[in-house]
Amino acid sequence: MATARQPAFPRTIFHVDMDAFFVSVEELYDPSLQGKAVVVGGQRNERGVVSAASYEARKFGVHSAMPLRTAAKNCPHAIFVDGHPERYRECSEKVYKVLQEFSPQVEMASIDEAYLDMTGTARLHGPPLKAAHKLHQRMKEETLLNCSIGIGSSRLIAKVSSAQAKPNGVLWIVPGKEATFLAPLNVREIPGVGKVMEKHLHDLGIMKVGDLARLEESELEQRFGKWGLALAGKARGEDAGGWFDTQVGAHEEAKSISHEHTFNEDTADINQLESTLMRLSEMVARRLREANLYTRTLQLKLRYKDFTTITRARTLPVPTQLDGEIFEQIRTLFRKHWKRGSQVRLLGVQASHFENPAGQLNLLETAQQQKWKDALTVADRLRDRFGESSVTLASGMRGQFRERTHENPAGLPGKGKSRREP
Repeated sequence: MATARQPAFPRTIFHVDMDAFFVSVEELYDPSLQGKAVVVGGQRNERGVVSAASYEARKFGVHSAMPLRTAAKNCPHAIFVDGHPERYRECSEKVYKVLQEFSPQVEMASIDEAYLDMTGTARLHGPPLKAAHKLHQRMKEETLLNCSIGIGSSRLIAKVSSAQAKPNGVLWIVPGKEATFLAPLNVREIPGVGKVMEKHLHDLGIMKVGDLARLEESELEQRFGKWGLALAGKARGEDAGGWFDTQVGAHEEAKSISHEHTFNEDTADINQLESTLMRLSEMVARRLREANLYTRTLQLKLRYKDFTTITRARTLPVPTQLDGEIFEQIRTLFRKHWKRGSQVRLLGVQASHFENPAGQLNLLETAQQQKWKDALTVADRLRDRFGESSVTLASGMRGQFRERTHENPAGLPGKGKSRREP
């Protein structure tokens, strides 16, 4: 009787997470920030949110996504720094190059974290713990930045263990010990469990991952559907649902691309509002070109002073990735739905329903669009080199604003530029 063939090598996944990445990069440019409470993302009196906080600032309850003004109240002595996305992209590229030296299967999960499939690399780099220490040292030498590395038989275990290894540590969960490792951790430590799900679990008396693991799958499925089955698998350390459905390095097309901007002061100035929409359209279009995507659906997000928010979408007859065409559609939506004279707090532009336009454009349109695409590709390269705001169309000049610092910018290493057409 035939038996199932065992894999030649045990599956070994690394999760590499750069420690306080945005703050650490700022410290490279300004060493006087080292050891101090630092908040990255804007100034203390602005409306934006915290992009990152140093470990010293975190002691005072400051965390990412917290309003800057709240962070200033929690930590009055903190130093507030405007984000520099171009610096972070440059450092992220260096991180990616180091990771590629250790495995051909690298997946950047965000600008400052990545998964590596290290299965079968023992002859080249040694056993998992030795390989991780080599990577840890190489990363410091090549980037001058610290990282934490989690090692496990699944991406989930690797991610959870890297969080436990912070800062600047390495943690290997030996195969067969996944459930033992997870059991004492709070259920919130499971990737995908947010505040709402945490409350639901707490209401059931489930505080620790071990509590979750003791429940029958059927009960979890009855209460939470497919997500309940995924939770059962995650409690055992399996890559069950959510972010873990594909292999490391497998490419997944984006479902949408969006940018938004919150004004520091509410405004009803139509020139400023439309210039801002032009700038947002440029940013969305750039990311479309980075990924070689064409959008069929565009959506406007409009939030008024009283936080009333509306979204309006339009389906295009022909898909596009050009700044001007996106702006023209977004501006039409804005003029149709904005209550003239009403002050606006936030504007956003989103692209979705991606298609390949091959064969849909007539020859005249193709030539005209190709000229624009060639010109905008040159502009994209200048932005790569000199920063996001270095090149903009005239209609967007008044709408200039500091690019928001976030974990998934345009040109994420290994995902965008490598796919751009020449």
